[in-house]
Amino acid sequence: MIKVEEISQLIKTQIKGFEKEIDIQEVGTVISVGDGIARIYGLEKAMAGELLEFQGGLQGMVLNLEEDNVGAALLGSDQTVKEGSTVKRTGRIVEVPVGKGLMGRVVNALGQPIDNKGPLEASERRRVEIKAPGIVARKSVKEPLQTGIKAIDAMIPIGRGQRELIIGDRQTGKTAVAIDTIINQKGQNVFCIYVAIGQKQSTVAQISEKLKQFGAMDYTVIVAATASSPAPLQFIAPYAGRAMAKSTSGQRDARL
Repeated sequence: MIKVEEISQLIKTQIKGFEKEIDIQEVGTVISVGDGIARIYGLEKAMAGELLEFQGGLQGMVLNLEEDNVGAALLGSDQTVKEGSTVKRTGRIVEVPVGKGLMGRVVNALGQPIDNKGPLEASERRRVEIKAPGIVARKSVKEPLQTGIKAIDAMIPIGRGQRELIIGDRQTGKTAVAIDTIINQKGQNVFCIYVAIGQKQSTVAQISEKLKQFGAMDYTVIVAATASSPAPLQFIAPYAGRAMAKSTSGQRDARL
């Protein structure tokens, strides 16, 4: 038998503990898509570089801010994005995980692991695009960086924190110089970030195995945006690698 007093008490308890939550999201609509770029109507408060979420979980990065629409680069395949698809703002600028927890891992341009070794042990994140520190804020270049190649070390002084460009025709040994330099940093308290853009996946796998063979992956991160990766991922790969390098090296902006 149902007692009126029990029902009344139950209703009072539920009313007393009722909390009303309102989740407001700005949602836009795709008006055109092609070549990895989507134009979206309705995201009036979108920020430059903001991460967007499309139907199906695909993510995008806001690049163009126009009067009546925004242009976003799709960070993945555009096969699931159609005209009329809905897009949600995340309120976050595109960022990647950083820190020494990435050492020894192979990640994509978004900092997601692709080496089948489980989740990353990185608790910090850093924006992909930030303003570079001024000259005064940077540390001076005062420590040498040895490549391990006598001809280069004898003729070309290279310092930690210095930008150095390796330029040349195809198949002339540019990658070999970079790999030898990474291997030579063992025990030198140097962290290395190797960004592979437009290379074959097999080539990246060979480089990873070679670094493992010499124990260099312990202080190295490989950011892979291979030839099969969408163009937007290849576009942001160097920015992601710089963000990871800047976090591990402090104020130094060391790139090879």
